Amino acid sequence: MPVHASAQDKISTSIEQEIINLSRQKWLWMADKKADTLAALFHEKSMFVHMGGSWGKEQEINVIKSGGIHYKKADIHEVSVKIIGNTAILLNRITLLAVVGGNEVTNPFMVTEVYIKESGKWLLGSLSFTRLIGQ
Repeated sequence: MPVHASAQDKISTSIEQEIINLSRQKWLWMADKKADTLAALFHEKSMFVHMGGSWGKEQEINVIKSGGIHYKKADIHEVSVKIIGNTAILLNRITLLAVVGGNEVTNPFMVTEVYIKESGKWLLGSLSFTRLIGQ
């Protein structure tokens, strides 16, 4: 028996794809150190969790501007999105090539991104890196 997607399923799929595309674009902006573009994407109250600590929007933008962390390349292996109301939770399993403190490092991460839709626009509310062991 054929399975027919409802209009709601098609809307959800469309929103999920929009979030996936936004996330991919964010990785490119991070690689290119487009701090001003990222500042517009990051919610004013956004939080960032890294292996070395956690901080808010201003410090994340400063880290990108200064090159404290240069997100050179994110190889995305898996991605999934769940939509809950005006919130989207995206999980990326990536291998990240970055320069941290002048040293080039490659790490496997599960990255959790939380997007909130405000005034018709998706904003990044949280970005958390969880290093994967044995990857």
